[in-house]
Amino acid sequence: MQSGSALIVSEMPLTIFLNDVELVTLTCSPGAGEELAAGFLLSEGLVQSPADIREITCCEEEGLLRVRTNSPVFPGENFLRRHIAVCCGKGRAAPYIASDALRLQPVQSSNVFAAPHLLQLMVLLDEKSATFRLTGGVHCAALADGRDLLVMYEDIGRHNAVDKVLGHAFLRRIAPADKCLLLSGRISSEIIIKAVRSGIPLVVSRSAPTLLAVDLAEQLGIALVGFARGQRLNVYSHKEKVVT
Repeated sequence: MQSGSALIVSEMPLTIFLNDVELVTLTCSPGAGEELAAGFLLSEGLVQSPADIREITCCEEEGLLRVRTNSPVFPGENFLRRHIAVCCGKGRAAPYIASDALRLQPVQSSNVFAAPHLLQLMVLLDEKSATFRLTGGVHCAALADGRDLLVMYEDIGRHNAVDKVLGHAFLRRIAPADKCLLLSGRISSEIIIKAVRSGIPLVVSRSAPTLLAVDLAEQLGIALVGFARGQRLNVYSHKEKVVT
């Protein structure tokens, strides 16, 4: 056995208040609080446009994210049930996710992505994952245009990393129709719903998807790519959007 020192990732709770009403507490990595809040609200269908948000105030020292919208927003019963199910590990979130999916419109995009370029993007994602290389304790997500990474975030939470990326693009009004979402971890049904609500037509990961994620991706117009490593990848849905 060898003794020594190692870097350890930071973790903190951030509670989101929406129009002065406590909404949810997220355990996340420090930084990019505004992007996290915007991405989370977009992913939950609570905002649809940057114009919906009047103000986001982040105070990491107090663990608070305060969001004010220009119109009243009501999360609804499914929001609370779904997050209680997920946080308590009861495994009962699937019916609420399926219910959300029924209300979504499929992503409309005619863009086609080249498989070799996607593999190159995954190499870039790995190369730029500095915190993961130092600690092994984070997930990473990025938005790409098919050729280059536009923005990337690392976080202890897979969903948080995605929300930070989506929130960044949302607040800066980056057009989603020709973009792809890159992930380091498993592709769950919730990740697909986040992509749909953001209007992104392609999700790529070096890991595996779940069966529900594949089913939802097929229904909702998302090309889903997994195990994008080395010189190979698997396309699980809408194969016409990924060409060799």
